[in-house]
Amino acid sequence: MATQETYTPPFRADVVGSYLRPTYLHEARAQFAQGKIAADALKAVEDRAITELVVRQKAAGLHVITDGEFRRSWWHLDFMWGLNGVEKAALSQGYVFSGIETRPETARLTGRISGENHPFIEHFRFLMQFSEKDIVPRLTIPAPAQFFKELYRPENRDSTQRFYPSQDALIADIAAAYQTFIQELYAAGCRNLQLDDCTWGMMVDARYNNAGVAAQTSPIQNDCHCAHDAHTVISNNVQELAELLLQANNTAIAGAPSDLVIATHVCRGNYRSTWAASGGYQPIADVLFGRENVSAYYLEFDTERAGDFSPLAAVSGDKKVVLGLVSSKTGELEDKQTVIERIREATRYIPLERLCLSTQCGFASTEEGNALTEEQQWAKIALVTEIADEVWPA
Repeated sequence: MATQETYTPPFRADVVGSYLRPTYLHEARAQFAQGKIAADALKAVEDRAITELVVRQKAAGLHVITDGEFRRSWWHLDFMWGLNGVEKAALSQGYVFSGIETRPETARLTGRISGENHPFIEHFRFLMQFSEKDIVPRLTIPAPAQFFKELYRPENRDSTQRFYPSQDALIADIAAAYQTFIQELYAAGCRNLQLDDCTWGMMVDARYNNAGVAAQTSPIQNDCHCAHDAHTVISNNVQELAELLLQANNTAIAGAPSDLVIATHVCRGNYRSTWAASGGYQPIADVLFGRENVSAYYLEFDTERAGDFSPLAAVSGDKKVVLGLVSSKTGELEDKQTVIERIREATRYIPLERLCLSTQCGFASTEEGNALTEEQQWAKIALVTEIADEVWPA
């Protein structure tokens, strides 16, 4: 019989959070955008899709459920738009990935930031009805550092500095907004929150490891293909930037309830099966793994672009590491034995009892989704659960 600890996230077989949207949900969102259906009609379709998704997650043997991010267009911007003092805005250019560009949308300030009455609270309440003793509902949101960097994209910088001439004041208000949101989310029943954070995955790429945050100086241009590049630098020292992002994240989650499990997911971009950055975790390991105050790290390790496992030696305390060894970008199924061997390799740096397995990222970080079928998606999850049952038998 499984112990209660088995049902404390992260789980031996885990997922990052987003799933491919069914065709009928894509159609409903398009109809809503064209003014052909009302918001309540779209919500009814979303409710149906999420309900069906939860059934599939439970049937797959997962102990964590998400809403697949089905009510969102983006993994990060929809959350930012739900904060007070933030608006949806257009850019002259979208995020640039490897050979592809996203829709040119962003989050821009209209005033001081606060976090009360966020729409994601109601979204989570809908998911809570499917909770069971051994089924934990999880909410995924962008990390505070991700929001901080978004506000310093070139076309956002002026509005950000209009309301926040001081970066310290901005970090303080972002932290306060997140703290308000976390308290309201906890009151709604959430006990597992995941902070998705591309800032670290971008920082380790030597092409632009300091890009993304505006200093109180003139911006400098570069030619990197970064999904979150603001074409500005805060310093010539990657450690200074790491310290700033650590401050943003740790301040925001300070004071969170002790039984709220907060984890973070670090990746290098995930849009229509493309990526944005390469590089191992070593440059930021001591800061991210040693000092960020989270319970677990969901880490991309499905390709050589993420480097080797040696930086995991910096993971402090009893924190857990969820190895993202199964790709969510491709439909081809990984070799089971190869994945098991890589888990064993990681035990050179982290004990097996502190390791878990997951997909490397979500299957649809944006509503467009990755280039695989729903059948391939569920085959990936089945592989994760099969391997977990073999590596960590009950």
